[in-house]
Amino acid sequence: MENKSNTISPSNPNQKLQQTRVWVNGPIIVGAGPSGLAVAASLRLHSVPFLIVEKSDDIAFLWRHRTYDRLSLHLPKPFCHLPHVPFPPHFPTHPSRNHFLSYLLSYAHLFSLRPLFRHAVTDARFDPALSAWRVTTSHSAAEFVSRWLVVATGENAEPVVPEFPGLEAFLGEKTTTKTKTKKKKKVVHSAEYKTGERYRGKKVLVVGCGNSGMEVCLDLCDHGATPFMSVRSGVHVLPREMFGMSTFGLAMKLLKWLPLRLVDRFLLMVSKRMLGDTEKYGLKRPKMGPLELKNTTGKTPVLDMGTLAYIKNGRIKIVPEVESLTCSGAKLVDGREMEFDSMIFATGYKSNVPSWLKGSDFFSVDGKLKVPFPNGWQGENGLYCVGFTGKGLLGASADAVNIARDIAEKWRNQTENKSFIVYTQSLSA
Repeated sequence: MENKSNTISPSNPNQKLQQTRVWVNGPIIVGAGPSGLAVAASLRLHSVPFLIVEKSDDIAFLWRHRTYDRLSLHLPKPFCHLPHVPFPPHFPTHPSRNHFLSYLLSYAHLFSLRPLFRHAVTDARFDPALSAWRVTTSHSAAEFVSRWLVVATGENAEPVVPEFPGLEAFLGEKTTTKTKTKKKKKVVHSAEYKTGERYRGKKVLVVGCGNSGMEVCLDLCDHGATPFMSVRSGVHVLPREMFGMSTFGLAMKLLKWLPLRLVDRFLLMVSKRMLGDTEKYGLKRPKMGPLELKNTTGKTPVLDMGTLAYIKNGRIKIVPEVESLTCSGAKLVDGREMEFDSMIFATGYKSNVPSWLKGSDFFSVDGKLKVPFPNGWQGENGLYCVGFTGKGLLGASADAVNIARDIAEKWRNQTENKSFIVYTQSLSA
């Protein structure tokens, strides 16, 4: 097989490649969101080369295109910055979506991170004969090969859309213009939601009562809509702050000294005194405490941004689970049929890893890690995972530092032993 010296140029990683097998002298990182950037920056500090492949045309696709305008980080900025670079001092305690995006752009520039854009990974598998990972993408004729593969596409790669009976029967709104009649989308996922302006004066059913569902309802109210929130299961609503500090920060301090269940009892006691009994408004609390529930199932408690006040005064109405949709609304599990102008599914996201990572049992069929935090960042045969801990940006940052340190040690040993040569092979040779 003919060897060639034609490798990817660091100054132009998006150049067209011939049909070749490209050996990468360092890890391949799949995903240019916060998790992928965190690993790459940490590797840069270890002077380890890498290749980032990203399916979209820019970094942080989820934050750019699948977040609503009013979004801000739910946790204070000390718990949300990426490794090695804190947020600027002038940023607010809870940075906005735009603040966070500007931070990520500056972060990528600081560490000279230049992903290979518009390269969605279609297949990645370990080849025992090569003792390396083989990665193919949708845009390149090249097959990338590396000793190490870092999965950084995260837990929120694809929206989860429930398949309610009668979904297609629900009618859309028609808007007449001078030239044509256009049909607006009447059912959207929260990933497509930007602002409540287009829903002014409308009755809107929001399916889901997590942080996104709560905040979408709040935004709808602020724009003159009438939201109804469908609650299927229990939810913990906590105040954003307790005793002048963030609820999350307080919980982290208490966990250093007290058992988790005792901290949960404390949080619920204080929440009830501050917010009242949420159950009488239709928000039943789960039997498991908020921290224990998060650790066990990954379900995050809601940090109240002002939504609860609207629920208490009736501007946001709580309804039970949806059984099916009708041509003009929804049928609920309690037998009621209600009419709605629009629906928004705030039903979360899922991992897409099982669709492209082949031959590995490190992930379950639904794309979740089988090994819990803090040990889920390293698999077999040079496989690493970041952003799958259910611990948010803080957990992803911790995993990124561990991954970079481990790869750097292996990379240095390999380089010293001269056991790895960077080259490009023609697949047709």
